[in-house]
Amino acid sequence: MTSVSQAFGISAPPLRLAITLLSSGWRDLDELVSATAAPRRSVEDLLTALDGDLEKDGAAMRLREDAVDRYRELATPPADPGEEVAAKLAALVEDVPAALPALDHVQATPDTALRRASWLAEQYDLRSARLLFLGDHDLTSLAVRAVAPSAHLTVVDVDDRVLEYIDRHGDRSIRTVHADLRFGLPLAVAGSSDVVFSDPPYTREGMGLFASRGIECLAEPQQGRLVLAYGYSVRHPALGHQVQLALTALGLTFEAIIPNFNRYTGAQAIGSAADLYVCQPTARSGKQGKVAKQRKGQRPGIYTHGPQSVEARETPAALREALLGRASETGLPVEERGIDWTTPSPVPEGTAVAIDLSADPGPWLLRVLLGFNATRLALLLPNAHPDLGNAKAQAALTELVAGKYRLTLRRSTPDNKHAIVVADAIPAGDEKPAVHTVFSRAHGRLGNLWQQAPSDIAGLRLVDLPRHRIAEVQAALRR
Repeated sequence: MTSVSQAFGISAPPLRLAITLLSSGWRDLDELVSATAAPRRSVEDLLTALDGDLEKDGAAMRLREDAVDRYRELATPPADPGEEVAAKLAALVEDVPAALPALDHVQATPDTALRRASWLAEQYDLRSARLLFLGDHDLTSLAVRAVAPSAHLTVVDVDDRVLEYIDRHGDRSIRTVHADLRFGLPLAVAGSSDVVFSDPPYTREGMGLFASRGIECLAEPQQGRLVLAYGYSVRHPALGHQVQLALTALGLTFEAIIPNFNRYTGAQAIGSAADLYVCQPTARSGKQGKVAKQRKGQRPGIYTHGPQSVEARETPAALREALLGRASETGLPVEERGIDWTTPSPVPEGTAVAIDLSADPGPWLLRVLLGFNATRLALLLPNAHPDLGNAKAQAALTELVAGKYRLTLRRSTPDNKHAIVVADAIPAGDEKPAVHTVFSRAHGRLGNLWQQAPSDIAGLRLVDLPRHRIAEVQAALRR
């Protein structure tokens, strides 16, 4: 059965039609190629896989009567999700964490999420194809779970709130992974998927970055697909041209562009609608799809609004000097580092590290604290950062890194728009050994560091976990 499913790769419609035709009467090879619009080689692969279950009469063939039932499931398209599923999804979208303009969140309608799910289930065999979402504030993954209960789904997102929401309402049947794609892709999701879906930021930089990471996620890029939402105003076709050039430069070919497939609450500048791009990587994509690491001090602008927008200004020199001053106030030598926490970055013993996080949308602070092992960290942040906004948030952050750092939170420093967080390393003996081991080796696979790691996170690193799962790991290690 597996070899039969693989005959057409991940594409489901020609497989379903071919099985239906062979179940209903005598067919020859030419008729199957013409009816399915599939390459002759793919149809030949299917017939080879079915050979033991075929009757033949010269050039004609059909499925044996006693074999038809075994293949009926392969020939059956997904059922209509129904009104109950639609109502449940609408309620979930209604309660999804508030959109963050700094991350270019614009909410797709519940009908759009369900339409995406039905289309994906129709086009790809989700019983076997692995589907990954790069960002999912629209909850398309939950819609797919309702349409295809056995689908293998993964969501990668920078917003911890969204990951926690999907975990809570998806009964943890969807793997959730944290990542900011500008700084890298978790090793556990690289090369792990057959289809990647994303609704990226609609800048040239944002579309290019998400498409590049999507290529990296594909197990076999030339057999996989990227399915992307993208919209631009018909009054500014040059913007659409720039994005299409960026995708073409990645070695992607447009298999289909479905107009106005996605509808939104808001986004009126583009008519509250976006097209659906179905992209197939080529042999060039593996080479063109690599993304350079962010350079130290470089602002990773990919969005249309806020401190991470393409037009965002650099941090003023006075703020940088204040940050360096806090780092060096105990007399330690200071190194200035970039934001990237995704790979180990050794710090000489007895050294302080200063990092500018003034564009942090929320999740960077915790990951930098986990990802860097330094005698002292000094971090520049927005004063309104979610972890600093009130006593409860401050206490939660302090507790979450207590096995590694002692925090000093200096709000409204050096001005009323910024804060400086100072983290001083605690001695190893001040925390339970298991906690200190895992939290000081945040780039190691949890399964290698912790024998009792749950199977769904054993292949991930601590820095790759959603925030609520990090808290769960800490609590379990302390027990």
